[in-house]
Amino acid sequence: MSAFVYAFRGEFVENRHRLSLALWGREGLLAYGGDPALWAYLRSSAKPFQALALFLTGAVARFGLSEEEVALATASHDGTEAHVAVAARFLEKLGLGPEHLACGVHPPFSKEARKALEQAGLSPTPLHHNCSGKHAGMLAAALALGAPTEGYERPDHPVQLLNRKTLTDLSGTEPRLATDGCSVPTFALPLARAARAFYLLASPEEAPSPYQEPLFRVREAMRRHPQLVAGPGSLDTLLMERLPVVAKRGADGYYGLALLESPKGPLGVALKVEDGATQAREVAVVALLRALGLDPGPTPWDRPELRNYRGLRVGHLEAHLELTWL
Repeated sequence: MSAFVYAFRGEFVENRHRLSLALWGREGLLAYGGDPALWAYLRSSAKPFQALALFLTGAVARFGLSEEEVALATASHDGTEAHVAVAARFLEKLGLGPEHLACGVHPPFSKEARKALEQAGLSPTPLHHNCSGKHAGMLAAALALGAPTEGYERPDHPVQLLNRKTLTDLSGTEPRLATDGCSVPTFALPLARAARAFYLLASPEEAPSPYQEPLFRVREAMRRHPQLVAGPGSLDTLLMERLPVVAKRGADGYYGLALLESPKGPLGVALKVEDGATQAREVAVVALLRALGLDPGPTPWDRPELRNYRGLRVGHLEAHLELTWL
């Protein structure tokens, strides 16, 4: 069935953002909207599964990594002072520095953090990159494997081969690869198969035995430190503070959810806004959770207003989800 986020200008629809999404439960594919077989890149929504390498390689024990550092390895963080401090401490435990990160540099997502840097006359560093924790995690896994840290971002590096195997085992499908915005491989899967992986994050006891404890520990690190996974004001952080979920945003309209509890039991969700519109992604996720009987309370993404540069209200966003239940 159809699933859209409509952008109204005045009384009329100006843009239609088509969604595809899949819900996976204990018996398999439970419901869908749009095309559940759509292949889509998970982008940063794959980070919880990439962080499993910290446990699969023994890096957590070897380097004494904290739960905060594990949470940061899953993060698309806002580059606040707290995020940068955890990333720096993470690298220090490895005997490495920001120069070893292959993610590149961009200004912090946080407006306050950007302003603070500007006022101090400083430039952003790789530590401010939203993927700095993920890259620190990959360096830790490389060292634990006895593999070189140089080139850890390449698809043929042992860490990336391990990540690919992990996604294959948890989704039941061999992912397709491309290069992510931070230069490491990104994985494409059919939405239903990505939802299966998120279901196992919600229910680690049903995963293959080598992944059960790593899934549980990554899940709990994210839920106990939601501010590190994204930041104040983000949907990921808000949902994990208010609901029994793991929430993980990805670029270009992707979103993954592991629902530990719902009226339908534990669920995995993979959602893609097909035109990549980020403004539609959060609106769709909140509407879906409400449709599933989960109440996150008031949020900025419930029928949000659209305003022009003078601050005048010119329209709004509205989700319409028609799910097919199997």
